[in-house]
Amino acid sequence: MNNAVTQLAVNRLTIVPLTVHPGSFPSCVIVNYNTTSRRASLFSQFIFYPHRTSPFQPNKFGQTNVKPDVKQLLLAFAFTVATVSGISAQNTSPGNSPVIVGHKPKPIRVAPKQQPQNGRAPIVNAPARPQPNVVAYSAALGRYQHARHTRFWWKNHFTTIVLVGGGYYYWDAGYWFPAWGYDPNYEAYDYDGPIFTYGNLLPDQVIINVQRALQDLGYFSGTVSGSLSPATRRAISAYQQDEGLEVNGVVDGPTVYALGLI
Repeated sequence: MNNAVTQLAVNRLTIVPLTVHPGSFPSCVIVNYNTTSRRASLFSQFIFYPHRTSPFQPNKFGQTNVKPDVKQLLLAFAFTVATVSGISAQNTSPGNSPVIVGHKPKPIRVAPKQQPQNGRAPIVNAPARPQPNVVAYSAALGRYQHARHTRFWWKNHFTTIVLVGGGYYYWDAGYWFPAWGYDPNYEAYDYDGPIFTYGNLLPDQVIINVQRALQDLGYFSGTVSGSLSPATRRAISAYQQDEGLEVNGVVDGPTVYALGLI
């Protein structure tokens, strides 16, 4: 073949015929060619010398030769085809591209949460609620118009006057005050003094919310009526004393704030 080399690439295996000398059968080697690194390594070889009389004689590669027979040559070629076909069946990647095996991701270690030594969950203090800007009860008493006035006078001095229960109230600086003389037929007041309000609530609505809050805390066991009764005032006084507030027994701004209503 004049030292011509014919390559047949099948799954990185290349059959390379060697130089054929007169009087000898063709000899060949099977080369494993790595398409990635472009390096070749010897996979198998078959050399036949029909002029030798011994069926098994060493060749220049240190291996013994098969029996010089055409049948052996056919068997060798069949073995080569079977080997290549087996490797082709195992190769599932398209073409001759190398199969890349992905590395397993490294596990991420998460540090366990440290538990408190006493077995209790740590206490997280809630952010303090902002103190509302309310008029103190003493300041509200200074604004109280306790004198009796006519309806005309009340309307000229105050814009908000409402009828609640058995009497009229006027609004000033966040408190409801009894409007004495506004209507002589409606002057039945449970408490003669200012009552703090919030959220545009009427006096009886504020008292109902205070009674329910004191009932939940165990200070008040009476009926939730919206009236500032003696029992309600005693419950307010007990709560104010326990909370370190000014003890006056009335619904004022600091007491409503301490109860969490604002």
